[in-house]
Amino acid sequence: MVIFVTDFEQSMCLQSYPVFVNFDNIPGKVLSQDSCRALAAHRLSLKISRRALLNRVSSWTYPDTLGSFFGVSSSPNKGGFLIPYLIMLIAEGMPLLYLELAVGQRMRQGSIGAWKIISPYLCGVGVASVVVSFFLSMYYNVINAWAFWYLFHSFQDPLPWATCPLNSNRTGYEEECEKTSSTQYFWYRQTLNISPSLEASGSIQWEQALCLTLAWLVVYLCILRGTASTGKVVYVTASLPYCVLIIYLIRGLTLHGAVNGLVYMFTPKLEQLSNPKTWISAATQIFFSLGLGFGSLIAFASYNEPSNNCQRHAIIVSLINSTTSIFASIVTFSIYGFKATFNYESCINKVILLLLNAFDLEEGSLTADNLNEMKDYLMATHPEEYAQLAPQIKNCSLEAELDTAVQGTGLAFIVYSEAIKNMEVPQLYSVLYFFMLLMLGIGSMLGNTAAILTPLTDSRVIASRFPKEVISGVVCFVNCIIGLIFTMEAGNYWFDIFNDYAATLSLLLIVLVETIAVCYIYGIRRFEKDLYTMIGRKPNWYWKIMWAFVSPLLIISLFIFYLTDYILTGTLQYQAWDATQGQLVTKDYPGYALAVIGLLVASSTMCIPLGALMTFVRKRLKRERVSTVA
Repeated sequence: MVIFVTDFEQSMCLQSYPVFVNFDNIPGKVLSQDSCRALAAHRLSLKISRRALLNRVSSWTYPDTLGSFFGVSSSPNKGGFLIPYLIMLIAEGMPLLYLELAVGQRMRQGSIGAWKIISPYLCGVGVASVVVSFFLSMYYNVINAWAFWYLFHSFQDPLPWATCPLNSNRTGYEEECEKTSSTQYFWYRQTLNISPSLEASGSIQWEQALCLTLAWLVVYLCILRGTASTGKVVYVTASLPYCVLIIYLIRGLTLHGAVNGLVYMFTPKLEQLSNPKTWISAATQIFFSLGLGFGSLIAFASYNEPSNNCQRHAIIVSLINSTTSIFASIVTFSIYGFKATFNYESCINKVILLLLNAFDLEEGSLTADNLNEMKDYLMATHPEEYAQLAPQIKNCSLEAELDTAVQGTGLAFIVYSEAIKNMEVPQLYSVLYFFMLLMLGIGSMLGNTAAILTPLTDSRVIASRFPKEVISGVVCFVNCIIGLIFTMEAGNYWFDIFNDYAATLSLLLIVLVETIAVCYIYGIRRFEKDLYTMIGRKPNWYWKIMWAFVSPLLIISLFIFYLTDYILTGTLQYQAWDATQGQLVTKDYPGYALAVIGLLVASSTMCIPLGALMTFVRKRLKRERVSTVA
């Protein structure tokens, strides 16, 4: 029903749905709350697509698979990752994305309210999603802070990570930098100022703290403004990363050694398919890239028109998301190939120069093609001299360089910055790259924050007492204060803990319960009728088989793989930076870190059974009160 409203009533609707509702075309009137959500349909299509395409810069979302920032795992799976990734997309990604969009569109509520409608005992599912999104927001914006830091330094000539800094006496380079590389030194020492272990927490790095504050201020301002005043900016932030990627694609494919990276990417290593970590990485990458289990998809879909074709959206978004990931992976691995080839050839040239000087060989007699034969010849003819020189002769391997190029927490910063410094006009490519990271990161944070804010603004108790500006400000402020932990000297280790354990197991459990709830509690036939009412046709056999059998069984299998891997691994370990060696070393997590890991996993997963228990107790007490009155 259309009703005329005052400016105050219109502002209240805007406070509830600021990102989606635009009253420019409906002056002087507004719709009911459901219709107010329906007004968002146009905005939702753009918002969901933008979020699915740009949200999980994945992961950044998992530092041990930070190559998944562009949709490719950087774990030991390498070339064998694409096969399980595509299988997980078909068996889990598309079906579960469709399920969450349909639930949100049908129930017209955020993540908490939607599952309460399906069953009061499922109220904990939405709470668990909000908790996971809150954990993600706590640490995720630190990546934007790092992007700001690198962006600010990208205007210097030369780039600060291009060469090692001089020592205090200015008689040589910093010892730590000489033992590693200039890009790693800038990341670990000048950016993170990382401590040698988790136990040495150190102090807050105020430069990083200011960058983190700036990142949260940008997120807060974006939440306040919404698309009511920044509609055109949305198109810019959605399209700009593609423009930058195309620029990098053209530049990357013309770089020397780019083919080596692409061959490495597309060469399947089938032996990795038997490794459970490959499938876990693929599943978590799908979950993060599509935003499954976080509640934000349900929140966004609740603003859609009831007749919106969410099935078509699920298919289109899934395919475009994966295509974008693969496209961006080609860009990424062309850069990796250039970087690895550059390091490999530098290693070869150093060995050649060393052998030429040591054995007084004629210049030109030793080349990359005959290096191995000449090494064997020199070892046979000059065994003593070669034995003394052997510790200095590195075993140069392109495969080893490619392996190194796709590992490590600071992958998006270390590897790319090392490749950028060797390009022509490095400042230009550096600004483009880190500005693109910011666009992607801010887009991700808007999605993460929406998953927290929507249930809060849907709550009449909270929304009636506090305006949206206050609710948003409190959420951003609390996250920013907690996020200061990640700006300490040991902050990167805590970042790894949150990134590894705050969401992975929880998301598997949340999505499993969601699937079981729709298929076996709400009922697959009832859900079919709802879909027929909404989009005019029932789901075909593919969707029903995936929802009812394949997806739950796959998730249960992943649970078993995950727990088996944990049991076989034994004590949990982490990678610590050893400044004396200039490399990462493996250490065991201390007891209190293990307690935090357990708390992170339990605080979200336990919401589901606790929510069901509280609902049962509440109903039991209500029945007893009614029987007592009777």
